[in-house]
Amino acid sequence: MPVYDNTNFISLVKSLVESAKQTSQLLKTAEFLKQQKENLEKVNTVVKQLKAVREIGRNNQRLIGIMQNDLREILNSPYIKPEEVTRVSESFNAIVDNSLETMDFIDEILSSDYLKMSDGERTEMLQEKEMQSREMVMEINMKTKRYRNIISFRKMQDKINNRETNF
Repeated sequence: MPVYDNTNFISLVKSLVESAKQTSQLLKTAEFLKQQKENLEKVNTVVKQLKAVREIGRNNQRLIGIMQNDLREILNSPYIKPEEVTRVSESFNAIVDNSLETMDFIDEILSSDYLKMSDGERTEMLQEKEMQSREMVMEINMKTKRYRNIISFRKMQDKINNRETNF
């Protein structure tokens, strides 16, 4: 019959119990860290959404500023023909209407559970709208520059055609 050393056996059992406690604590810590990582990802997603919405808002402010100042200046120019006024107004209005539709769409995305989208999908959609918003600002800036160039050209043409000749 074998002889057992009870002291070593008790020490081994105590070590195993302590290891089990530590393992249990490590599992709890791992679960806690996993939850914190998920929370951090959610916050990161919300921050991205807020940045996209803020940028879209800024772009819309730029559009409105251009409409208020530059469009008025273009339309009041004596070098824009009456038949062009409607065309110029309509081209600028189309961009602003698109901008307003974008804002309504963003409101719908953020305020409802829009087709049960995940935060990542919602962020991706908002970033896409942000890109479209930038493109609208570039387009309206390009149109403004084009109309100013037309006005400048016509103004120069008018000066050349109406100059006094001293022969």
